[in-house]
Amino acid sequence: MARGRSEDVYTRPLRRLFVTIACVLLLLLVLLWRIDNPRAEGIRAAIVDRVVPNMEWALVPVTWAGRLIEDFEGYARVYEQNRELRRELQQMKSWREAAIQLEQENARLLDLNKVRLSPELTYVTGVVLTDSGSPFRRSVLLNIGAEDGIRDGWAAMDGLGLVGRISGVGARTSRVLLLTDGNSRIPVTIEPARKRAILAGDTTSAPALDFVENPEDVRAGDRIVTSGDGGVFPPDLTVGQVVRGADGRLRVRLAADTSRLEFLRVLRTREAPGIDTSGTILVPAPAPVQGPPTPANGG
Repeated sequence: MARGRSEDVYTRPLRRLFVTIACVLLLLLVLLWRIDNPRAEGIRAAIVDRVVPNMEWALVPVTWAGRLIEDFEGYARVYEQNRELRRELQQMKSWREAAIQLEQENARLLDLNKVRLSPELTYVTGVVLTDSGSPFRRSVLLNIGAEDGIRDGWAAMDGLGLVGRISGVGARTSRVLLLTDGNSRIPVTIEPARKRAILAGDTTSAPALDFVENPEDVRAGDRIVTSGDGGVFPPDLTVGQVVRGADGRLRVRLAADTSRLEFLRVLRTREAPGIDTSGTILVPAPAPVQGPPTPANGG
């Protein structure tokens, strides 16, 4: 215990002396580096020439650590730039998707403008809101209705051909019964043979042709148009082409793509004139009265 105390008595003063000498030397070194004097500049140059070459081995870790910090900062900048590029790429993907959708809508609108109709026909263009496709029903909902003058039974077309007819009208919406619906029946003409038939929907993408005169005269690829019979549709509206189904029945490959409907053109059809009065109707002459004469007749 006494030996330890004696060592502390000598060690502490020496330690304080060394610290004081080091502080004084550092202070003198700082002052030497701050003095603007040719003689002090010569002393500084001499110290640097003597000390720095011999301290290169000590500066290697410092240089390596500095480069490591610079590399780490560079990696951090690259990582941040990579995150920014990924963010911009995601935005570009969303913009690309929006551009593709706009391009498709533009193409469908251009297709509508290419449809050739009779000059006597006018139309109203609507946007498809919903598609109620199901195993038993094929119809779509439009954003136009009675306020736009839409009426039941009017034909609806896309940019390629006939789609269906109006079946149900609301104030601002209307429902289009597609040609593929099981309740759809329209009269058509098969060209060039000019054969009459009924296009019957059966919930498949290719409706069947029923009541065809001389089916042997009909060939695959023949053009199908509306006949205009009964005043249901205007005549000569494009419907599709004849194909032979797997069941052997004559079917129609529709010109319209009913699975991708966005815009429809509803054709205004003139109503058949109704009979309001009986003035022009020929009334049959009354039948002669048979029987005994009455007192009024002088009997």
